[in-house]
Amino acid sequence: MSSTLPPSHDVIRFWREAGPARWFKKDAAFDAEFKARFETAHHAGATGALDAWTADAEGALALLVLLDQFPRNAWRGSGHMFATDGKALAVADAAIAKGFDQQVDAELRPFFYMPYMHSETLADQERCVALCAPLAGDTARFAALHRDIVARFGR
Repeated sequence: MSSTLPPSHDVIRFWREAGPARWFKKDAAFDAEFKARFETAHHAGATGALDAWTADAEGALALLVLLDQFPRNAWRGSGHMFATDGKALAVADAAIAKGFDQQVDAELRPFFYMPYMHSETLADQERCVALCAPLAGDTARFAALHRDIVARFGR
């Protein structure tokens, strides 16, 4: 684990270069690389040390990747993968209210919406479906599937 905090653009560059083929695939090598490079930054984000990143779209996106996506890769199958979901949702709320989701490339835009998809609250799921509806690809379909599961089972 590196003790130096990366700038937000390093997080975005890593995530963009990984691309869709690695974002949602279980891949131990990718998970290990992600963890080695950004665990310190994740913990800094979790404790509020990176809250200044929420001042612009790139920083907010990087923080969302660290709070919402990183733990799902770094701690698969453990409770810690959900530990920063609440903070991620708050960051997403504020970022979307500022229009930051509309200021990033369409390929990265769904990561502003993932905290809603990962919520077990039906209202958050409905918001995710609405936010994802105009997006290309499978994002809207997956949002609806997640919503339907929460609507049916409560989680």
